Amino acid sequence: MSRARIRLVIAAAAAALAVGTLPAAAYAAAAPGAGVSARHHQHRYQPQAETIRQIPLQGAVNLRDIGGYRTWTGGQVRQGLVYRSDALSKLTAADVTTVAGLGLKKVVDFRIPMELQYDGADRLPVGLSPTSRPVSDLGLYGTLVGAIGSGDPVVQEQMLGGGRAEAYMRDIYRTFVSNPENRAQFAATLREIADGRQGPVLYHCTSGKDRTGWMSYVLLRALAVPEDTAERDYLASNTFRAGYDAQVRAGLKQSGRMQNPDLLIPLQEVRQDYLDSATAQLEADYGSFYGYLTKGLGLDVWTLAKLQDRMVR
Repeated sequence: MSRARIRLVIAAAAAALAVGTLPAAAYAAAAPGAGVSARHHQHRYQPQAETIRQIPLQGAVNLRDIGGYRTWTGGQVRQGLVYRSDALSKLTAADVTTVAGLGLKKVVDFRIPMELQYDGADRLPVGLSPTSRPVSDLGLYGTLVGAIGSGDPVVQEQMLGGGRAEAYMRDIYRTFVSNPENRAQFAATLREIADGRQGPVLYHCTSGKDRTGWMSYVLLRALAVPEDTAERDYLASNTFRAGYDAQVRAGLKQSGRMQNPDLLIPLQEVRQDYLDSATAQLEADYGSFYGYLTKGLGLDVWTLAKLQDRMVR
């Protein structure tokens, strides 16, 4: 058997354990008492918090390298291979130069056609074209356009107030798991990342926090990054987007289009309960995260092994 084949077989075993039973078994072995959840003891095994690697741009605020995180298997996610971002349609010339320096070979755009219509196509380095891979937002973008465009505070309250915006977000996250077309888009992206012939990849949506956030969470968990670390990466969008989102709300109030722009905050933020809605759907439909990867996304153990072999050192 060739050395490369041996390495892949080892990676296959590691992948199956890492995203299947290894963390749970580790918790069980170390738990000081019965009846304490594995998630509670995850903090005992989590590596020291790593720095989140944002790449500053003028026309986008949430571009990050997902590499650098430690894994359960003692490895580290390689940097310079996968990037996550908000939309790239407003990049300046200097931003395009910065993006060119990443050496990207593929850009995946999760936005739906309506978002492209209003926000515009990505501005990318010469020779790089985005791959459209729309993931449904359950009509959220259209709802926002309608609510803001009405300029009517009563209509806006009826559409977004009273917990309705939060409920909308939870529904969207459930469809990341339950909708077969959405699953196919995420699975295709993971397969491309696992492809050893593929160069550096960037994926994004409009704000780089929900569809992009779920994609990143799934990828990191598939690489055996601890759950708490993957959650921290997801929640970091609030930090990177806070200033820009506050400016948007201030502009809407100043222009008179919204008397209460804080109605938008649940839509602008990421929240743990949004992510929990998706993971609860995952467990209900597939029993476990490993079941979601293999049954929901259709990734076999060899694809997961290639993902580990390529992304973890």
